[in-house]
Amino acid sequence: MKNIIADINKAFESRVRLGIMSILMVQDEVDFNSMKEILNLTDGNLASHLKALEKIEYIIMVKEFVGRKPRTSYSITKLGKHAFQEHLKALEKLIKGE
Repeated sequence: MKNIIADINKAFESRVRLGIMSILMVQDEVDFNSMKEILNLTDGNLASHLKALEKIEYIIMVKEFVGRKPRTSYSITKLGKHAFQEHLKALEKLIKGE
């Protein structure tokens, strides 16, 4: 028997990580505070999920100063984009019963 969930990426099982990746798929770059507001998360919760996605190189972080204020933003990597697209394909197959 075929394993119908074999291609689902474990990195995206969390709804927060699914949200992060969904946002970054349609926006080139998103700063930490905007992401926190969009997803309605605490600093610590968002930071832990971002760090996990960074560790597997699905996203990258950029720290810079805008004027005198620090700004941390995130963008998706090619690897992350490919992995997320494959995850979505696997979900579609699961839903269609293929």
